[in-house]
Amino acid sequence: MDQLALLFVLLLGALVSVPVGDRLGLPAPVLMTLFGIVLAVADFVPNVNIPPELILPGLLPPLLYAAVRRTSWRQFAANKRPIFLLAVALVFVTTLCVAAVASAIVPGLPIAAAVALGALVAPPDPVAATAVAGQLGLPRRLVSILEGEGLFNDVTAIVLYHVAIAAVISGTFSPWRAGLDFLLSAVVAVAVGLALGWGANKLMDVLGDATLQIGLTLLVPYVSYVVAEELHGSGVLAVLTTALFIAEYATDADDVMTRLAGYTFWDIVDTLVTGVAFGLIGLELHNAIRTASGRWGELLGWAAAVVGVVVVVRLLWLLPATWLTKRLHARRDYDEEIPTSWRETVVMWWSGMRGVASVALALAIPLNTDDGSAFPDRDVIVFIAFGVIMATLVLQGLTLPWLVKRLGVRADTEHEKEIEKDLALRAAKAARRRLREIEQVEELPEELSEQMLRRAFEIGFRISPDVAEDERREGHDKRVRRLKRVRRIQSEMLSAARHEVLSARSEPGADPEIVDRVLRHLDVRSLR
Repeated sequence: MDQLALLFVLLLGALVSVPVGDRLGLPAPVLMTLFGIVLAVADFVPNVNIPPELILPGLLPPLLYAAVRRTSWRQFAANKRPIFLLAVALVFVTTLCVAAVASAIVPGLPIAAAVALGALVAPPDPVAATAVAGQLGLPRRLVSILEGEGLFNDVTAIVLYHVAIAAVISGTFSPWRAGLDFLLSAVVAVAVGLALGWGANKLMDVLGDATLQIGLTLLVPYVSYVVAEELHGSGVLAVLTTALFIAEYATDADDVMTRLAGYTFWDIVDTLVTGVAFGLIGLELHNAIRTASGRWGELLGWAAAVVGVVVVVRLLWLLPATWLTKRLHARRDYDEEIPTSWRETVVMWWSGMRGVASVALALAIPLNTDDGSAFPDRDVIVFIAFGVIMATLVLQGLTLPWLVKRLGVRADTEHEKEIEKDLALRAAKAARRRLREIEQVEELPEELSEQMLRRAFEIGFRISPDVAEDERREGHDKRVRRLKRVRRIQSEMLSAARHEVLSARSEPGADPEIVDRVLRHLDVRSLR
């Protein structure tokens, strides 16, 4: 098996792991990691030969962009306090604690190299957190905080990592210089992200076509990452800024085709890239086995100690941080999404899985310093990092569903239904207001006016059937029966139309492109 064949095996595994994970009740990323481990120990599977400097820019931009599409800037703003405590403060604390323990237990490990190890294992993976936690029916407040933490903590960790690596390579370190680099990296990233987000928004208007617009959304995250890195900014923060800008300002409510196609496209990209990323994590077992040859006991002991630090520090930080956030929240008038019980805090603690970013940073450690000597204990750092990733991703990922079930931490589905019902009512009322405005300008026949009024009711009913409870005074029972009958007949009519158009595709002289265009319009009509 060559490298290309291995890539296609991982892509196939990414697709298969989703239904298998649903059936087994296990997260797909964890299954892909286990699949990668199985491939790593197979004799016919080659070692992965991907330049480390290509892993982060190759995998992170689409994964970050796909994750941001599911959230909004206002959601981040509402959770700024817990996100800051987790994504910035906790990364600093974890880095320092890991560095202190690693320099104490690993003989001869320089402080700067220990800080590099701490920085690369400090950030929980954004993809692992959202992919695993999002499938467990957790309260939205927890998922929002985990998403925010996962998306922003890489910014802090990667900057710390680069500062530490530079200190090891050059042999010098300046705290003031490091702080300035951190600040400039953030400023450059935000500037690049905003500029590219604005430019992409304008370019989408020029392109017009849904296919071209979606293609642009695939290119923009990569361009944002590369440009920011070239200007010595944070590529991760630049991608986040660009994605948030596009999500906030590039949405046309009437552009149905682009929105539907975009959802489908990015769901596919997210599934495939996530699967490949976590499969590569498992495949890195090759390097870990080679490094540990003859030193298993010693290296496993060091890795276990660092795993303990990472896990314990997160718990010890979350308990007072959650209490502090609640105290601050009690003095505010707005509703900030925070953990509301010790059970939710425990779930947040156990959701701190490491993943793609940690692997990429570990593999990207230089082989040599500026004076030509070998990077101190590089193999040891890579092995410990791999041990932390495996322990947190596999152990915590496999046991998190059990823990969530055991603690009874679930989303308030009744509250979510109420929110959905309120939005459905707002949508139906907006449609009725517009109908009344049209009736004031145009003279509509009574039959047409009544039909349009039913369609306005249908808008809300399709979103949330509970809306019918608020329509009881208007004889909704009769309308619901009529609506169901109309929907059934309309569905059968559209089905017949699709079959007829599809059969024309195989007729002599038929133009498949025209047939597909008509079929696409019928498909969109079927969703309305």
